[in-house]
Amino acid sequence: MSSTKNIAFIGASGGVGLSALKYALAAGYQCTAICRYPSKLSSIFPSESTPNLKIIEGNAHDLKAVSQCLDAGNGKLVDYIVSTIGSRPVRNGLKMSIEDPEVCQKAMKTLLKALSQLRSAGITGNPHIIPFSTTGLSKYGRDYPIALAFMYLVLLKVPHEDKKVMEEDLFNSGESYTVVRGSLLTSGETSRTVRVGIEDNKTGRESEAIGYTITREDAGKWVIENLVSQRDEKYNNKILMITT
Repeated sequence: MSSTKNIAFIGASGGVGLSALKYALAAGYQCTAICRYPSKLSSIFPSESTPNLKIIEGNAHDLKAVSQCLDAGNGKLVDYIVSTIGSRPVRNGLKMSIEDPEVCQKAMKTLLKALSQLRSAGITGNPHIIPFSTTGLSKYGRDYPIALAFMYLVLLKVPHEDKKVMEEDLFNSGESYTVVRGSLLTSGETSRTVRVGIEDNKTGRESEAIGYTITREDAGKWVIENLVSQRDEKYNNKILMITT
């Protein structure tokens, strides 16, 4: 891995992704971000003050744009891929759906296809993929407070099913990863300690962290500080549950 980390961001125009991008840029990493409307990011990170940011116009389902984002130049892939893709929520009876019910799984399929095609073209590298997911998907027991059971099992069923497919595609890909499942996301920044639970997709729960919420700002900061800046090997190819 190069001394200067290269990070590709997918879904960084808001929320957890925007927070993660902010901390990555502040750390001096070379960052590339896909954005449907580049002005959304350039207005926050002007080129004159953030020369280490490259913005590519497109979306997470655009194979050409994703491929450009993953290519670090000089025949190398980026070192890390942070994906926080999502879709706007919509109400569907008792269920909370999203505008694109397959947004996350389509984005992961595009990402994996882009990596395959780039390698076939002779570009080398083994990026560590960090998709931001959600608690409530575990095969090994409840990882959210019992008081939120109706919300998780009924209201959020549609977006959760999408993220399940996204995760499974990554697990089966053979790529290096750390899946981050956040508890319910809120706004603002806190000084609260982020608690972390660890799960192995094949062998089960290794440690537990159950909580109600985590802010988008805290989540993005934690991802960069703990999975990029000081990457702990114990998180490799694991699922993490983060909450405060």
